[in-house]
Amino acid sequence: MSAHLTHEGVGLSSIRQINAMPEAAKQALYRSLIPDCMLGGSDLNMRQSQRVPLFQIHCQENTSSVEIDVRHPTDTRDAMLYVQMADTASQQIEVLLLVVNDPAAARFDVDRDWQGDQTKCGTASRNLPAEQSAMRAGLAPGQVRKGLRLARSMIPVMEAFVGNLGKDRFFIEPQAYHNAIMFERYGFAYVTGGAEMKEIDRGFHPSGRLFERLDGSTPFRQPGAEKTIRGRSWAIHDGILGHPWTGIRMYKRVHCDAGVCTFPNAVY
Repeated sequence: MSAHLTHEGVGLSSIRQINAMPEAAKQALYRSLIPDCMLGGSDLNMRQSQRVPLFQIHCQENTSSVEIDVRHPTDTRDAMLYVQMADTASQQIEVLLLVVNDPAAARFDVDRDWQGDQTKCGTASRNLPAEQSAMRAGLAPGQVRKGLRLARSMIPVMEAFVGNLGKDRFFIEPQAYHNAIMFERYGFAYVTGGAEMKEIDRGFHPSGRLFERLDGSTPFRQPGAEKTIRGRSWAIHDGILGHPWTGIRMYKRVHCDAGVCTFPNAVY
């Protein structure tokens, strides 16, 4: 466990306590959650621009959450990194949202439908032409751009942060099937949904109920999609389960790999 954070001699154990600190102190603490490669002088910035990224940290006093938003100065439409974390009712830390985008990559408007309304990751509406284009370009459901492959490096940073608050774990709800599988690879285990993930894997095996639904009836249900993480995720996004993707909650113990795998020998 890392050294416990303190302020004025009092140990810090929650985001609410951090948010009560003086502005400069809490901003500096939350800035430690931003990877160094996004804050200047890195290969990432050399590749894209010599300019300094723009970042905002929203951490108002008397609140129990923090939002970190890092954007590239030449294209501010999407965050390079967006993290939202909050205290839970049981005094744990939960990552509500983690998004990483490559601002130099092509953008697909899967987040807006034909009327310009937010699709809310496909739960409110869908932009099917944009989704098909994104899928053909190698993206997964919900992605507007390719990522920067920084999610794995963010996990130790988050572990250090929660460890410094005296916690031995933190929680996250994967937004899609592919997120859950990747979190498994990063060492997460399931609070809820582990049995369903195993059932999903069985369903995609030959003669399984999901395998049989990969009948080509939509662009997202093509035969062979069961072989890849991304193919399965698009089919699930398309409703192949018969119910919405929900109820999956995971946790990561600090410095421990749970060794969970619900899709053996998977390729992305």
